[in-house]
Amino acid sequence: MANPEAIQHRKRLELKFYPVGDDAWCLVGNGLSNQTFVRGPQGIIAIDSGESVEEMDAALQFLRAVTAEPIVACIYSHFHYVNGTQAILNEGGLGHLAIYGHEGIAANLSRFGGEIAPRSGRGLVQQFGTMLADEGSDALLHCGLGLFYRNPSHAPFTAGYLPANVTFANSMQTTIAGLDVLMLHAPSDATDSITIFFPELGLCVNNLVWPALFNIFAIRGEEYRDPRILLSGLDEIVDFEPQHLIGAHGPPLSDPDLGSSVLNYRDSIQFLWDQTVRQANKGATLAEATHAINLPERFQEQALTKEFYGVAEHHIRQIHNGLFGWFDEDESHLFPLNTVDRNDRLIAGFGGLSNVEAKIAEAIEKDDLRWALELATWLVRSGSTTQADRDTLASCLRNIAQQTSAANIRNWCLTRALELEGTINLDRHRTHRFGFAQVLAAPARSIATLRVLLDPDRAIGIEDEIAWHFADGNRCGLKIRGQVAVPTDGSQANLILTMSPETWASILSGRLLFWSAVSEGVVSIGGAEGRVREFFAAFELPSFTPP
Repeated sequence: MANPEAIQHRKRLELKFYPVGDDAWCLVGNGLSNQTFVRGPQGIIAIDSGESVEEMDAALQFLRAVTAEPIVACIYSHFHYVNGTQAILNEGGLGHLAIYGHEGIAANLSRFGGEIAPRSGRGLVQQFGTMLADEGSDALLHCGLGLFYRNPSHAPFTAGYLPANVTFANSMQTTIAGLDVLMLHAPSDATDSITIFFPELGLCVNNLVWPALFNIFAIRGEEYRDPRILLSGLDEIVDFEPQHLIGAHGPPLSDPDLGSSVLNYRDSIQFLWDQTVRQANKGATLAEATHAINLPERFQEQALTKEFYGVAEHHIRQIHNGLFGWFDEDESHLFPLNTVDRNDRLIAGFGGLSNVEAKIAEAIEKDDLRWALELATWLVRSGSTTQADRDTLASCLRNIAQQTSAANIRNWCLTRALELEGTINLDRHRTHRFGFAQVLAAPARSIATLRVLLDPDRAIGIEDEIAWHFADGNRCGLKIRGQVAVPTDGSQANLILTMSPETWASILSGRLLFWSAVSEGVVSIGGAEGRVREFFAAFELPSFTPP
């Protein structure tokens, strides 16, 4: 069950290989992103390679149905969809490929995971509905920008990322496959996004114009996407006056309506920024601002500016927070009570649980879902919550999911409803999980990540430093001082651990307990073993638990 417009939007995302002019093609519906191919005198340029080798293999099959010309280069529009590039080398039997991209791609790839892994992983599951069923009223409909986060037919999703070997910071003008190409830094939902112009073809490939209102706020949790920067990138597209526009998501656009569509898209973003600032300047609280600002009707008349991914109300909140921080001049937000205490008092003030439950039922009956949702959260986050309370909140969320046109909101609400009901379990996304290969690739970074697993209450009185001496010659350290864990180079450490990188990766990934590794002799301790026990006991990691 879903909003009819959300169902209709699914058709825009279905699998189709679009010809764009005479020398370009764009594959939509193969995954969350598009794969694009541009033909030059010397061969094909591939733009973005999806999320796996299998995804790119599928794209190449479509390409080969229209041309046998070799792929001679690859361009990354941003870091999200770079994991299928190995498929290009496999197909052509190549040992090398020119790969172009912004210099920030590598850093962005390493940024995801690490310290924020549980929160970002959980948000991804919720936003993209990866645990929703394939069938039934709660089934995944689409992901707003694509049919799936990962196309199930592409399992097992083999990683095939190859780093860009031609990089730039701000812009690059060059010749690729015999075509003049201009690449401009144009931050979007990624700081490393670029816009690619092919003047001879009147073609622009970008990650700014999406098949839905631009997602200034990602409900999965993301860094602030400043609309002012987005506007600069969109203005560059308008100034270029392309005949054809291909995005990282959604169907391509071509004249005659391309220019007006991009302008309308651009103006929807400026409207949200301008009106958020206007309301803040007038002294409106965040709640007041979000209810005062409504997208004008003209933005509801084309798919590019409709709420098929996120919702304008959330984007307004993100703009406000990005500009002014969390405090919105609502006095009650200065020093709020802790959640359980506040909700217990609210329930008591309403005359008890039965009265609140009656108000929720009445609100649901009247389709007053904002009020029902707030009341239901009081029950779930009170000191006496029950499964019946959780089911009530789940019902509110499911009602919202079935009415919203935004894929992100539908997926989030359904996923949370199923968790509240006990149908799915997201607990594994609330603990830190280290991948063996991830740790092995960057042992020092994994040690630095431990600082966000430190329990300050367990660390009281600990003033020690441990150095890791790895068998490959690399060294690094971690020091606990004043209930804070600080990464070091290990040169001043009074405790030393010697092991192989593989052993450390096994410990962090949960394949091997630390103290079992010590007993087996694959980890040696230099210094007082008791102090190492005390040091590791301060961290919330099962692998460190003493026997």
